[in-house]
Order: sequence, then C-alpha cells, then structure tokens
Amino acid sequence: MGPELAGVLQLLALIGALALAYIPLGNYMARVYSSDKHWRVEKWIYKGIGANPDTEMRWPAYLRGVLAFSAVSVVFLYLLQRLQGILPGSLNFSSVNPAQSFNTAASFVTNTNWQSYYGEQTMGHVVQTAGLAVQNFVSAAVGIAVAVALVRGFARSRTGELGNFWADLVRGTIRILVPGAAIAALVLVACGAIQNFSGIHEVGQFMGGSQQWNGGAVASQEAIKEFGTNGGGYFNANSAHPFENPTPFTNLFEIFLLLVIPFALTRTFGVMVGSVKQGYAILATMGTIWLGFVALMMWTEFAHHGPALQLAGGAYEGKEVRFGVGSSSIFAVSTTLTSTGAVDSFHSSFTGLGGGITILSMQLGEIAPGGTGSGLYGMLVMAVIAVFIAGLMVGRTPEYLGKKIGTREIKLAACYILITPALVLIFTAASMALPTPPHSMLNSGAHGFSEVLYAFSSAANNNGSAFAGLNANTDWYNTMTGLAMILGRFLPMVFVLALAGSLAEQKPVPETAGTLRTEKPLFTGLLVGAILIITGLTYFPALALGPLAEGLAS
Repeated sequence: MGPELAGVLQLLALIGALALAYIPLGNYMARVYSSDKHWRVEKWIYKGIGANPDTEMRWPAYLRGVLAFSAVSVVFLYLLQRLQGILPGSLNFSSVNPAQSFNTAASFVTNTNWQSYYGEQTMGHVVQTAGLAVQNFVSAAVGIAVAVALVRGFARSRTGELGNFWADLVRGTIRILVPGAAIAALVLVACGAIQNFSGIHEVGQFMGGSQQWNGGAVASQEAIKEFGTNGGGYFNANSAHPFENPTPFTNLFEIFLLLVIPFALTRTFGVMVGSVKQGYAILATMGTIWLGFVALMMWTEFAHHGPALQLAGGAYEGKEVRFGVGSSSIFAVSTTLTSTGAVDSFHSSFTGLGGGITILSMQLGEIAPGGTGSGLYGMLVMAVIAVFIAGLMVGRTPEYLGKKIGTREIKLAACYILITPALVLIFTAASMALPTPPHSMLNSGAHGFSEVLYAFSSAANNNGSAFAGLNANTDWYNTMTGLAMILGRFLPMVFVLALAGSLAEQKPVPETAGTLRTEKPLFTGLLVGAILIITGLTYFPALALGPLAEGLAS
C-alpha cells in the first residue's frame, strides 16, 4: 500500500467515525444545555461557589461571569507556578519565572495552551494536574457556554435572557468533558500511553551524558487536551512523543477527539433552534473547508520536488515515521483549523506552502470546525456577515433564523471579525520592527518571518501550536503572546454575547418568499466564499511576505 492511499484510507475512516458520533453526541449536548434538572454533584458545586443555577442572566451578567471566573483562574494558575518550588510532587523543579508564569496562566485559561517551556523539564505533577489539566476542562467548558448563549439568542425572542453561565459551565464540565475524557484516557492507556505519578528516571547514556525521563498522568491529560481542543503537551514533543501518542491508531483517535465536539455542536445548534437543517448547513460549511485544506496539505506534502523527497515518498523531514505524511497532514490541518494546537510533527519542517496552510487555517478564525464552542460561535458570526452581504446584493433587510440583522448586529459582527486580525498583524509588525525580538528567529528571510507570523496567529486565535524555530521564551514573547491570547479570547466574547442579547430581544420575523433560505447549498457556498475572501483580503500581504514567498522560491 502506497503512502498516498494509506493517507486517504485514514481520512475516510476518520470521517466515518465522526459521522457515527455526530447525531448522538449533538443531541446529547442539546439535552444537557436545555435541561432544567441538576445532578447532585452539580448542586454541591453551586452551593460551594454560591451560585443560583436557576437564575437567568442577561448578556452583561453572563459576560461578567465569564470574565470573573477566567480572571480568578489566571491568578490561581499564576500563583501555583510561582509556588511550585515549595509544593510537594514538584519533581525538584524550581518555581517558574514571572513572565513565563503569566504566559502559561494566560495560555491555559484562554484555551490556547501555548507553551514556551519544556513540559517535562519545567512543570511538576501538582502544576500539571491541579493547574494545567483542570484548566483544560474548564476553559473548554467556557467556550461551549458562550456558544450556547449565542444559540439561545437565535432561539429565544422578546427576552434578553441567555441562560446561566455557572450552570452552563458546570454542566459542560461534569456531563460532557469529564466522562468523554475519562473514556478517551482509558483507550489511550490501553494503547500504550503512560499514566502514573513516578519521578525522574535515568534510562541510560546518550552521547556521553545521561538520558532521563519523568512519568506523569499523561493519558488523562492527553485525552482532555484533544477532547477539549486545548493542545498543551505533557512533553515538549507534544503528540509526537511516544508516551503521549504511541501508535498510528492513537494518532487517528486523537484527531477524532479534537474534531468530534466542534463538529457535533452544529447538531446541537440545529436542535436548539428547532431546525436540524440549519445545523447541517453550518456542518457542510465547516466540512467543505476542512476537507479542502486537508486535500491541499496532502498534495503539498506528497509532491515530489527534488530527489530526496522523491526517494522518501514525500516530505518526511520533521514527521514521525510511525505516522507518515498522510496522517501528519490530517493532524496538522485539524489542529490548526480547531483551537487545539497539539502537533504530531514540526510544522516548520513542512513545505513552504504546507506551512502556509497551517498559518491560514488559524487565520480563518478557527471556525472549520474550530474549538469547543469558539468554532460554532465564530461560524455563526460569519453567517451573520454572509446574510448581510446577501441582503445588500438583493436589496432587502437581511434576516437569519427569523432575526433581522440590523445596524447593531452587523456592527457587533464586524468588530468580532476585525479584532483578531488586528492583534496578529500589529504584534507581528512590532516584533519585526523592534531591534531585539528578531534575535529569537532561528531562520532569516521569509521562513523567519513565517515563524513570527505563525506565533501571533497561534496566540491571538487561541490555537497554541508553534512553528518551531522561534525562541519564544523571552520576556518580549512571553508578555506579548500572553496579551494576544487574553485579548484574542475575551474581546470577541464581548461582541458575541452582546450580539446574543440583541438577537434574543427581537421579535421573530415571519418567513416570506423573499427570505434567504439559509439551510440550502447556495447559502453554504456563499458562506464559504465570504470566509475565504474576508480572510484572504485581510492576511494576503503578510502571507505573501512569508509562506507564499518561500513556497514559490522552492
């Protein structure tokens, strides 16, 4: 079997598994967020935090809950790292320095999971499990909660109430993420991923020095890392490390985990708004972009330019031989089109155009299918933009799901799509213009620029993957990427929740013969086109200086 055929067969198997999980998981999540019943353990949590889960919130109160919880999480995780040197189970690692503690706290709380450190050499068991792993659960639950609030904005009318943030947060964690991650962790352990709390072991001599490995609760963190589209690895090699991802099966299973909730949330959306066809339209948009990018990536990585690549059967440098080019291409596209950021290969080692695809995948806003929650609300905002464009073309007031898209709604949607590109381009420009930050680049020229562009595209879009080759563990990059993560996570949420509140207050508009049918393939095509055009116009000059220049020169 050739490597190309193997890659295609793995892709088909992945699509089949996602299709089998789509309806049951999507329906289950809709029931979770529509139920008026509380589990006993949830009642204990509500009592402990002093929250009334039955109190409905308008969008400002919902937003205050999101920001307050996230701010407390940042402070807690920061202090946990600063105190690591005196904590038990620290593996004798010292406390993390202030800049890196801030960067890591911002990273894991914002569901970015960017790492400017070597995981196995920096974080002990307590920080890994009580800090980073906990944030993997709750940051993902925050994203789903905000998406559900926007869905309620479309589903409800003549009210500004969007549900209760604390109830949505707890239910998402207890009913969806914890059981799903537990099952996934058992699968990973059965397939060879490690799960323990052992210390550091010397495993032999290597090139004149001792080689050491430390254990850890790796399988459990790997499971929620993918299932919650987080991405932070226990080891520096991330999902290329055999302790995290030991076999080709676990590699495909991890791709399935990072895609299943974002895709299934489109079913949840359709059920909650009362039209599963609307969910299928959003699913078709996400699936079209994802499949298109996977096909492009496989083509660029299998293209045999030069005798070395021709003999190897593809661009193997920087990829694990146990996964191959095909599976690595699927993983790279899936992790950058979601907000996962996990890697099973070095993206810097991809071909020039292949590296460009990973950057563009993040710059789309990670909406195909995107992160847990963030992908759905990002795609719905783009749907609002597409409906507005269609309304301009035919000369009528745009409507989406029975709600008018007026001046207020389109301003909020426009602010949403502008904030992240502004962060990426401003921080990248500053890093290239100032005298010190360019010293962190391993490469010069177009590839070096791509390293910096990738870093801020990853941070501002809350992806967390790294291009490799950039030394991001400096005061400048720790501080700037930390700010990019926080602003890129919470400023868009402000606009999403304000949009949800505005939609929920509206009176439904009856459907007429002139209403744009947003469940039809025509709208799906319009939405795909709008996403690609808006992104292309925004980022093309920067891409032309980096990956496009490198790809055309090779």
